[in-house]
Amino acid sequence: MTVKIVTDSASDIPSQMAHALGITIVPIYVHFGDKTYRDRVDISEDELYQKLVEGAVHPTTSAPSPGDFAEVYRRLSRETDEIVSIVITARESAVYDSALLGKEIAGERSRIEVVDSQSVSMGLGFITMAAAEAARAGGDIEGVVEVAHQAIRKTHLLGTLDTIKYILKGGRLSRASTLLGAMLRVRPMLTLREGKLVLAGLARTRAKAKDRLFEFVKKTPNIEDLAIVHSTTPEEAQSLAERTKSLLPERPPLVARLGPALGVHGGPGFMCVAIRQGKSATEKATGK
Repeated sequence: MTVKIVTDSASDIPSQMAHALGITIVPIYVHFGDKTYRDRVDISEDELYQKLVEGAVHPTTSAPSPGDFAEVYRRLSRETDEIVSIVITARESAVYDSALLGKEIAGERSRIEVVDSQSVSMGLGFITMAAAEAARAGGDIEGVVEVAHQAIRKTHLLGTLDTIKYILKGGRLSRASTLLGAMLRVRPMLTLREGKLVLAGLARTRAKAKDRLFEFVKKTPNIEDLAIVHSTTPEEAQSLAERTKSLLPERPPLVARLGPALGVHGGPGFMCVAIRQGKSATEKATGK
């Protein structure tokens, strides 16, 4: 039986790609006051950003319940006896704990392994997709989990905010970092270190921030997968993607949309680059 792959909606994997790879996505919840929406099920990206800008209530997010994960695990257990669940970084979300509790609730119908991706957005997406490809190639659960861990070590992300107000409200960066950005009127650059979202620098203009994203791609060797993720600026994302094609003529970048679950914190104008590296020449030569 083929190992089944599960992730959460913070992966930002385009739905067609998830379907093609047999990936099941568990939606994160978005709350506007007393109204609750499932990410990309009850609320679209456009609806989220419109409410974010025009609404009087700032939204919050919450993890899928353990029952949500258990329901998915039980359903997939009718088709397989091995499931790998890869989720958003545990240092920024309660999704990992929920997925683990869901495993306990689901019982022993299948062997279930829950993996902390230590990443977000298409960083998580690429890790999940690598695992799904390994599963489709016939890998067993140990092999698929090992592929996921290899991808985690080789996945990197750099992003920029157009405004700090949403991430400040969501508490995803220290107040000192965000207030510094506000005082200087600069655009924070964000990255992940051991799964924790941290400040990676400041760009004085949006153009400079986009240059930083391009340089990040340019300086990263052995790129296997590349994605440009945006919240509300498809033209800018496509422009950056076109710019990177000269660096990776045989591997066109994927342009993806930041979904509601992460868009609550990133806000309009957010853009990031997610990279998964392949094996280096040395690793290929040594067979590692």
